[in-house]
Amino acid sequence: MPDWEKRFRAPRVSLPDWAEDAPDRSLFVSNATGTYELYAWDRSTGEQRQVTARPNGTTDGVLSPDGEWIWWFDDKDGDEFGVWRRQPFAGGPDELAAPGLDASYPAGLALGRDGRTAVVGRSTDEDGTTIHLVRTVPRAEGAEAPAKPVAPVEIYRHRESAGVGDLSHDGSLIAVEHTEHGDAMHSALRVLRPDGTTVAELDDTKGGTEELGLEVLGFAPVDGDTRLLIGHQRRGRWEPMVWDVATGEETDLSLELPGDVSAEWFPDGTGLLIAHGFEARSELFRYDLAGPELVEIDTPPGTVSGATARPDGSVEYLWSSSAQPSAVRSTTGEVVLDPPGMRSPGSVPVEDVWVEGPGGRIHALVQKPEGATGPLPTVFDIHGGPTWHDSDSFAAGPAAWVDHGYAVVRVNYRGSTGYGRAWTDALKHRVGLIELEDIAAVRAWAIDSGLADPDRLILTGGSWGGYLTLLGLGVQPDAWTLGIAVVPVADYVTAYHDEMEALKAMDRTLLGGTPEEVPERFEASSPITYVDQVKAPVYISAGVNDPRCPIRQIENYVHRLQSREAPHEVYRYDAGHGSLVVDERIKQVRLELDFAERHLGMKTETEPKTGAEAGKQD
Repeated sequence: MPDWEKRFRAPRVSLPDWAEDAPDRSLFVSNATGTYELYAWDRSTGEQRQVTARPNGTTDGVLSPDGEWIWWFDDKDGDEFGVWRRQPFAGGPDELAAPGLDASYPAGLALGRDGRTAVVGRSTDEDGTTIHLVRTVPRAEGAEAPAKPVAPVEIYRHRESAGVGDLSHDGSLIAVEHTEHGDAMHSALRVLRPDGTTVAELDDTKGGTEELGLEVLGFAPVDGDTRLLIGHQRRGRWEPMVWDVATGEETDLSLELPGDVSAEWFPDGTGLLIAHGFEARSELFRYDLAGPELVEIDTPPGTVSGATARPDGSVEYLWSSSAQPSAVRSTTGEVVLDPPGMRSPGSVPVEDVWVEGPGGRIHALVQKPEGATGPLPTVFDIHGGPTWHDSDSFAAGPAAWVDHGYAVVRVNYRGSTGYGRAWTDALKHRVGLIELEDIAAVRAWAIDSGLADPDRLILTGGSWGGYLTLLGLGVQPDAWTLGIAVVPVADYVTAYHDEMEALKAMDRTLLGGTPEEVPERFEASSPITYVDQVKAPVYISAGVNDPRCPIRQIENYVHRLQSREAPHEVYRYDAGHGSLVVDERIKQVRLELDFAERHLGMKTETEPKTGAEAGKQD
């Protein structure tokens, strides 16, 4: 088995979540069976058991604070539209967790410490976002079926996007993020009582020329404590602040860290676990509120993609770098959760590059085969989001390209997070075109520096990265040799009409209105506008149940390629916005590598496609 395939097959685990009032009970995600599923872990005995087993996998799960129940989201074949179910931590049959609530897209979930209360967020095209208080009745001793449920009570409704933020420690307060002001990139906050009445509001978009976002990070873990930890953007980046929702008092932490900062409470409420991300790396700190004092927590160079503070004061975190696979570590020095089986091979370190672009300095991450000198065939692997960023973390996809002799360049274009609010917000109205300007600047550097062979350049990416791939092939037709677009937006207008309501709100924010209100912007930003200018062979993979980049708009683009007999291949698979099945993911990477090999003449380790593999291709 080649190393690139081992990286996908090697068992991996997520950072374990733990029950607030039963910290020995944990929940994590693993691909140990070949499909990503939820697992329960009793730390006191070491016992682990698989909770879910579905053909297309399961990753959305929440452990109740008392440790008695595991809630998991049950959708159909990856379409993200479904219902919450729950299962006893010790094992047993699944049951509807919120009877009376029809299927929907999820919009947040918070579970009460009493084991009987939940706050459930729903999103549908018809109703927008609704938030419901759900009270469950415990099963009687020895009974085989749960007691008759109490009907859910709707406590919030809004046409735009919103979501459940958190439920206070004593269950008396509910924090909600909402975009009632119309900007889906910058939420405001509202705190409700369980009866739906408002306790407090905070909205940083009011009265200013700049729209600033707020986010819920969590209520203080103390009964009767009305302090809410939130994130704000008042100094041009994400930073934490403590807001007492009863008195209105705001405690500004002023950490003076240069990058984006997030935080969570230590379990005793006396301090905060600070996560700082800056220039594609991250680090952890403890912030003692009484001091106040900021103390760095020792972690290796790379990326911490999740961290949690334990009751004993230790911190567990999920760490990786571009060269070393992920591991769940603890500040005690131990590896917390070590999956059994094959170990993932490492890869090559990432190199940082800064390029002057039309909107400022652009950060790019470069990997290339060890000892290789340019010019090399080069893959521009563009991240999704768009409000996301590539980091110095382990990624099996880029490592597969490097194994096959390619250099890989990842660009944190305008719109990426981690470089300040102005950089993230810069892509409005000229959506897609701004990102491509930054990618073009890094492309020019890659060629001029001798890294990249200008005749062997691949543009690729998934989701928003797939969208930028198709848009780039049309807007910059002479710049790219091949394009590989994974679950892309291809026809922006059709995608808008078919996608989930929360994404429609985001598109209205990015483009300044609907397709009917600003048709010229949708046209300028849509790949199908430029499809007749595409010169490079195009490969597209798409999930037939994808609610984010729906299949109909991809078919429209493909039909346009077919009408002029442009070289292209399409692979359709029976899932949603990506696959949680390891075999399926390997198959997709193998098809992408094979497509590149056939068009660039690169020697690869991939096997020829079988009839079954080729069966869903055009």
